[in-house]
Amino acid sequence: MIAPAGADDAPAILALQRLAYRSEAERYNDWNLPPLTQTLAALQAEFESAIVLKAELDGELIGSVRATRIDGEGRIGRLIVHPDRQRQGIGSALLRAIESACGTERFTLFTGIRSEGNLRLYRRHGYTVSHTTALSPTVELVHLEKQRG
Repeated sequence: MIAPAGADDAPAILALQRLAYRSEAERYNDWNLPPLTQTLAALQAEFESAIVLKAELDGELIGSVRATRIDGEGRIGRLIVHPDRQRQGIGSALLRAIESACGTERFTLFTGIRSEGNLRLYRRHGYTVSHTTALSPTVELVHLEKQRG
């Protein structure tokens, strides 16, 4: 179900990313969130430096996540699950898989401060808040971290 994604998966991942982040755009009334404005070329370029995983069910893309390794740290981003498949353990499975693929002892990620479902998921997996930053006038980000235990 979870496997490495290739550059040929980029169009499907980008389409799912835009679908998955719609609820975030509505929550913050901000349709300029980076996951919604990312271009296909920019996503394809990430495949050169990032670990990109995908979750499929019966040949259908239902989730994805990516991470980069920088200074011994796994920086996790864009954990997405199809809206019709959420709350079925797919996000947890993707998170565990990307942590394993990173092979690092420390992980960082961020989400919106009002994204309670995301925050619950990350806390359940041992992430703790390190700090907050402003993305825009309407969006505050919560940065979380975890040490492999």
